[in-house]
This record gives sequence, structure tokens and C-alpha cells, in this order.
Amino acid sequence: MTSAVQSPQDYVQQKAAASGSSFYYAFLFLPPPRRAAITAFYAFCREVDDVVDEVSDPGVAATKLAWWQSEVGRAYAGQPSHPVMQALMLHAAEFGIEARHLLAIIEGCQMDLTQTRYLDFAALEKYCHLVAGIVGEVSARIFGQVDAKTTEYAHKLGLAFQLTNIIRDVGEDARRDRIYLPVNELQQFDVKAHEILKGVYSERFTALMKFQAERAHALYDQALALLPAADRRSQKPGLMMASIYRTLLREVEASDFQVLHQRIALTPLRKLWLAWKMQALGRF
Repeated sequence: MTSAVQSPQDYVQQKAAASGSSFYYAFLFLPPPRRAAITAFYAFCREVDDVVDEVSDPGVAATKLAWWQSEVGRAYAGQPSHPVMQALMLHAAEFGIEARHLLAIIEGCQMDLTQTRYLDFAALEKYCHLVAGIVGEVSARIFGQVDAKTTEYAHKLGLAFQLTNIIRDVGEDARRDRIYLPVNELQQFDVKAHEILKGVYSERFTALMKFQAERAHALYDQALALLPAADRRSQKPGLMMASIYRTLLREVEASDFQVLHQRIALTPLRKLWLAWKMQALGRF
């Protein structure tokens, strides 16, 4: 799947840059070997996530994700065929990226094909563990984790990131008939699913979203409190992302949670500024 024109390294670089994600801006400040590893890993995450978001036929999407599961097996057996896996396998051993990590992320994407509602936060948290907590765990290893306790920080921060995404994307997800806000919390605030699907704002919806935002802020605080002193320097890229994501969350709050009809985002320049400021200050 590669050519003389585009190497696996070029492929993953283009995949990561094209996403415009906050993650990409944090990668820019890493030394080259770590930057290459996290770029390849992030490109893998984008590939499998794009299957769910861009393939309209669930059967076709399931087949594609099954192919990726097989590709992970082939890659760890020394025979990667996709440029993303070819690039990633150059770094897997050095940074402790295991097949179980990649398979867990695929499992989380598979959940999106079969589950569009979550009864309570505990159920949602299991999903977030797969699609965000594992990503945080692998990222922390690539960034240079030395303290085992940093894994707990990484999972907590990943959960905060995912909840921020969920808050931002309520309307976008609803247009795919997905509601990640827990059913019992919708009931708690008397918000009907059909109101979200139809993009109907109300004071009840705003109260529900304030509750979600408060939980996300608490998770950011808990994550930062869990980061061991020994890893504060190495985990600076994660702190950059936290600064960007938390700024995004505050922008959503400032809009009074007008997320049903639009996708609120930070400009690339602002993301770069926030990342640079974190790099310069060395603190969050």
C-alpha cells in the first residue's frame, strides 16, 4: 500500500497533520524519535476512528475494523501491510506499545457500531477507557513515563478529554443518532432524547450540560493531581493538550452550550499558541 513517492513516515505525518487535532500541536515540541512514534500511533487511532465516522454501512465498517484487528496481528508477527502499521512497528518495542493497546482501541470503535446510548456514567466510562484511557496510557509511555503511577494520571486525563469531546459534539453525534450523555442523567434533568436529536435547546438542556462540564473540570483537576513529580517534565505534551482541551471546554461554556447546531472549535493559531505557552512556562 506504499509507493516510492510516499513512505510510511510521510503517510502518518500527513494523516496526523490533516486531522487538525489538538494532539498534533503538542507533538510538534517533542524530540524527533518520540514525535515519530506518537505521530504513527495517532495516525493509527485516526484510521480506525475514521472507519466509524466515515463508513455509512455498519456491516462494511465492521468488516474494516475486523481487517484492522487482523492487521495488528500481522504487524506484531513481523508482517505489517498498512503504512500506518509499518511506521508504528518501528517504535513499538522501544516505547512499550503492545498489541493489546491497539486491539482495545479497535474494540472501542466497534462499540460505536452497535451501541448508540449509555444507561449511566459507569457504562460510558467503560467506553471512554477503550477509546481515550488506553490512548492516554500509550501516549504517556511514548512521552517518556518513568513512574508507574503516571498511568493512572493518563487514564484520568484521557477521560477528561473524551468528555470534553462528547460535550462539544452533542449535536454532531445526534445527527448520527448517537447520544453519549448517560440516559439516567437525561432523565435527571428531564431532557428528552428526541429534543437532542432535533436540536432543541432549553434551560433543562443547559443545566444538563453544565453538570457534564463540571464533571469534566473535576476530572482535569484529579488528573493533574495524580501526575507524579518525576514525570511532570516528560508529560509536558499531555499538559499542553490539557491546556488546549480545557480552553475549548471553557469556550463551549461561554457559548452557553450552543452545541446542538454547531461545532465550537479553537483556531489552529490559538492551539499552537496554547501549546507554545505551556512549553515556555513549563506548568499548567
